[in-house]
Formats: sequence, structure tokens, C-alpha cells
Amino acid sequence: MLKIGVLGTGHLGKIHLKCIQLAVETYDLVGFYDPNPAMAKAVAEQFNIRAFASVEALIQAVDVVDIVTPTTTHFALAVQVIQAGKHVFIEKPLTHTIAEAEELIRLSKEYGVQVQVGHVERFNPALLALENTDLNPMFIEAHRLAAFNPRGTDVSVVLDLMIHDLDIVLSMVDAKPTKVSANGVAVVSETPDIANARIEFDNGCVANLTASRISMKQMRKVRFFQRDAYISLDFLEKNAQVVRLYDQDAANLPENANLLEWHTPQGVKMLHIDMPPIESVNAIKMELESFADSIVNHTTPKVSIEDGYQALKLAYEIIREIDQGSWKVDLTKE
Repeated sequence: MLKIGVLGTGHLGKIHLKCIQLAVETYDLVGFYDPNPAMAKAVAEQFNIRAFASVEALIQAVDVVDIVTPTTTHFALAVQVIQAGKHVFIEKPLTHTIAEAEELIRLSKEYGVQVQVGHVERFNPALLALENTDLNPMFIEAHRLAAFNPRGTDVSVVLDLMIHDLDIVLSMVDAKPTKVSANGVAVVSETPDIANARIEFDNGCVANLTASRISMKQMRKVRFFQRDAYISLDFLEKNAQVVRLYDQDAANLPENANLLEWHTPQGVKMLHIDMPPIESVNAIKMELESFADSIVNHTTPKVSIEDGYQALKLAYEIIREIDQGSWKVDLTKE
């Protein structure tokens, strides 16, 4: 069993504490550190766990450190953890800057520790339901809309919300992004509150992503379009739908009642609608357990530090495009 400690006990930090306490077969929750004495006292009483007096003391007492603090503090804390030879889980986004992320990658290799980034949507039941589905998307459309919440407005909506979908798209598309087009508007904060980005990949795939934190309704949907198939995911409602076209005489034609005739320019096709079974899971608990498994078995974490870096890098390309106000940036040019 791995000894783990948590840095940061804000809204999300408390959720992590609860989930770690549920993972009783995986982790021994040693305690936490929070710089606010009043907060530390309250959390220690609420969870009946130790509040450490310093970051250094907590690091020395554990095998794994879970960083759930403001993004601007991720780098300095992670450096301390890694240089102490301890494994680290870091909430998204990985770091505040690209240079910081690159340095953490270097340090994690130098000290031989595991790092996982908290892109929790990778563990959403809707996405997990597609594990046995052949995916080769050529067009992707994502909408992530939320009501305004002052928490998180210190960064652009691209880093606050869109980065979830950037990570998902990068994990799904086996190709490199080549061009970005983006626009965004700051409505109630000092950074963009709504943004749209179009990402082109070198295999021809195109992703169109919209994120807003000033919406009247919540939405977290992603749609994948590929040859003879349409896949829809609802991360909020946690469901998935796969619509696929087959030739009438296809050897792999599903044998069930969910088949409809579909007249196309190429002739009659058989349309099959599938609703993959959804397993109810605690996504944060699952991602933390997955990290423990990668540590014990010396395997690459499901959301590696390199994955977190690539999502962050693409997010900053989008932010740069929004800041410049031009409509297209060619990433293939120096």
C-alpha cells in the first residue's frame, strides 16, 4: 500500500481527500498540508487526518504526493516532490508555463519518478464505454459550457475548461496538430470567458472545440465523425451512442433489432445504433487508483506527464492565436 499526502485542500482538494479515503486497498492517506491555518484545522477535524506543518514534512512522510493547488504553484511544489524521489499526481493543467512543464519532464526522468496529470475526463464512464470501439475520427466537435463561477477565472477558459477536450482529442487522434485557428472574448473577467478553436491534424482530421464559462446551461459533449460511423459522448449525463453504417451483406453485420435501412448514393446500407453499457465509477478515485497501479507495475500512467505537456502546449497555441487576433497560425513553420 502506498502512503500518500495531499497538498491543497480547497474545493477540489477536499474531493481528492474523500476519494483517497475510499481507496482503502490502494492508499494509506497520511495527511495533508494547507498554508491556511484555519483551513488546515477545519479539514483535519472534518477528515480526521493529520495536518502537516510544512510541505517538506509531508513529502518526507509519503511515497506519493497529490498536488491540488492553484496552477501557478504546481511547478515549485512538483520540483520539491520529484527531487525528494517521490511520485507525484498533479491536477490539470500540468503547469503555468510550457518551460515549467518541460523542466518537470526532464526532472521526472532524472529522478526516475512517475507523474500523472489529472485530466479526469479520461476516466469518465462515457469515454470508458468506448474502449472496445474502433476509433479513427476525421472530424470532432466538442462543446464544454458552464455557468459562471469566480473560482478558476485567474486563467483563460482555454486552460480552465477547454484543456479537458484538448487532452481527449489528442488521445483519440493518432496524428500531430499542424494548424490552429481560434477566437475568444473576455466578458466578465480579465481573460477569455468563451473561446472557439479549430485544430487541423496532419492526417486530415479537424477538431472544432468551443468552451464557455458564462453559459446559462451546462454542457459537456463530444462528437466524433469517421468513415461509416458517428459517435456521441455526453460527459455530463455519462452516456455514449455509436451509430454505424454497414453494407447489407457485411460479414460483421450485428444481429439485433437495432438495424435500420439507410438509403445512400452508394445504395442501401444498414444503420446500427448502439448504446454501449455504462459502468458507474468514481472518476477521481479511479484516476488515483490507476496512478498507483502504474507506480507498482512500473508502467506509463494513463495520463502521463507527456500527455499533460502536449495538452498544455496546444492550449497555449490557442491562447496565442486569440491574443494575436489573427485567424490562422501555421504550426509547421518556425
